[in-house]
Amino acid sequence: MTITLVLGGARSGKSALAQSIAERSDKDLYYVATATANDSEMKNRIRQHQAERSSRWHLKEETLHLAALLQQEDDSNKCLLIDCLTLWLTNLLLQDDKALINIEIDKLQTVLPALQSDIIMVSNEVGSGIVPLGELSRRFCDETGALHQSLAKLSDTVILTIAGLPQYLKGSAQL
Repeated sequence: MTITLVLGGARSGKSALAQSIAERSDKDLYYVATATANDSEMKNRIRQHQAERSSRWHLKEETLHLAALLQQEDDSNKCLLIDCLTLWLTNLLLQDDKALINIEIDKLQTVLPALQSDIIMVSNEVGSGIVPLGELSRRFCDETGALHQSLAKLSDTVILTIAGLPQYLKGSAQL
């Protein structure tokens, strides 16, 4: 079991990198999608991601209860690619239950080290820009930064992707 965290900005190549790492595995490949298709632009993005995956991939969708899905799908013969954590956090932040985000993050942090599957997590690095004006936007940046720090500690490999180029922050190059 290995845990890999792939970070990067929008359109940095992080999803393609994560997918290529997974596809080098001989394990069964599972794409865990966290997005919700609330508008036509997001629907197009989802279709594009689907078209980029080969028939080796199985799709699982989970917008809120990620840890439960990972436990349910856990198997030493699987590689689970989660794309993406920032969309998952957004879904949690927008729930009426304000405690849900802390509950689900705690569950994820507890479950990850106990899994037998290889895990690859994709997330947007949002902490390099300006501090947003709005309260919700600031909370999103705070939650994302804290999540990335905690997951980086749990991960065997952490990669920052810039312009399609992987920068290994923790662990060794897998390319």
